[in-house]
Amino acid sequence: MPANSAWIIDITEENFETEVIKQSEQTPIVIDFWAPWCGPCQQLAPLLEKMVEEFQGKIRLAKINIDEQQGLAAAFQVQSIPTVVAFLNGQPVDHFQGILPEESLREWITRLVPSPVDMLLQEGQILEESDPTSAEAKYREAADLDPQNDMIKLRMAAVLAKLSRFDECSQIIQELEKRGFLEPEAEQLKSHLELQAAAEEAGGVETARAALDADPGNPALKIALADALAVSNKHEEALEICLSMIEQDKAGAGVEAKATMLRIFDLLGPQSTLTSTYRRKLATLLY
Repeated sequence: MPANSAWIIDITEENFETEVIKQSEQTPIVIDFWAPWCGPCQQLAPLLEKMVEEFQGKIRLAKINIDEQQGLAAAFQVQSIPTVVAFLNGQPVDHFQGILPEESLREWITRLVPSPVDMLLQEGQILEESDPTSAEAKYREAADLDPQNDMIKLRMAAVLAKLSRFDECSQIIQELEKRGFLEPEAEQLKSHLELQAAAEEAGGVETARAALDADPGNPALKIALADALAVSNKHEEALEICLSMIEQDKAGAGVEAKATMLRIFDLLGPQSTLTSTYRRKLATLLY
């Protein structure tokens, strides 16, 4: 092993979770199952170590001595050595046994290493919540490298929504929609934009509530209040208003109320308790 290498570590059962599973969420990990008595292992090791040094921290090498770490060898069902396993995002994604020629080994490792675009996307996603402006800069840099990449466009739309730049976000969603489909997150953004536009037209929750108080039977004002409530994260009240409208008039005002409920479901996502609860209530009313 190269002296004082920052990218090569001996793995035990005690440090496996930290140095392999968790670390692989940041950097690809190449696990080398070996033993001191294994001749092919001694041939492969210098090649792996050389590659790791060449990539300068873009991958890490985790060495597991199967004589000392029999539990880990058993967990991976290692039948012969050397066995090499690639780990990404906490999961094994590829492996080989025996020795590969240096050129083939380099190709195998290169496939694991994120491209500059992938790295910029990863860096942007880390920044989205804490520093959306910096995340936008990362995505613009990535877009310069790969202008047609739909994932970059989607992440850009998401960060523009966080920055309340809804017109720019809408332009990207419209562009993505021309493909004939939208990813679930893009659908969620589209629903958010539609609710946001309706809420702005209604003038916000207090204005919409005052307007409805002055004309309590007006279905358009009820929808406007529901839109404003949804954008203000008062989702349950918004859903109750819509549900009540559907109950009173399924074929008339209830049609728009149902559309608003579906947008709120998209906004909340399928894992939300409110989504599942009110989907059941809606289904009971309609069917």
